[in-house]
Amino acid sequence: MTPKLVLASSSPFRQMLMKNAGLAFEAHAAHIDERAIEAPLEKSGATPDEVALVLAEAKAGEVSRRFGGALVIGSDQTMSLGAQVFHKPKDMADAANHLRMLGGKTHRLNSAVAIVRDGEVLWQHVAHAELAIRPLTDDFIARHLNRVGSKALASVGAYQLEGEGIQLFEKIDGDYFTILGLPMLPLLAKLRELDAIDG
Repeated sequence: MTPKLVLASSSPFRQMLMKNAGLAFEAHAAHIDERAIEAPLEKSGATPDEVALVLAEAKAGEVSRRFGGALVIGSDQTMSLGAQVFHKPKDMADAANHLRMLGGKTHRLNSAVAIVRDGEVLWQHVAHAELAIRPLTDDFIARHLNRVGSKALASVGAYQLEGEGIQLFEKIDGDYFTILGLPMLPLLAKLRELDAIDG
């Protein structure tokens, strides 16, 4: 019998990726305090990959306690520039600071995914995308943020690749699924291995 799949996320983008792949699943948000989990990790010197994995497992673990026997998929993404991990901008001034720091540099998206059943981590994976933002002037940043408005506050990098944010970039290495925060190809391979989807 095919195990029930649950996506531990309220993200419309991650749900869209699962639906587009033809997966039958339920989506339920995880009730965790991400900042409370992240803070001690960052103080202990955890890598951006480790932070993303711990959060993905925490999300899946919390939801798995509500859905016994289900395969619960948790995912999370961190954005890093070297050792520095970024968080969503608090306001438009913070968004402008993010773009100033990222301009002319290549940052990394670290997308973690985990499968948990009855509180046990069955599998975990981290995929990466490298994104190079072209040099940006303060004037351009101000005009860009004025055009996109509060959408800039919805993502860690203060940009949306699917919208005007694409104008910020000069090179992107990494697949679409990793950039959206759910590495679908390794996830699908593992679900087939677990006989959770048609192989």
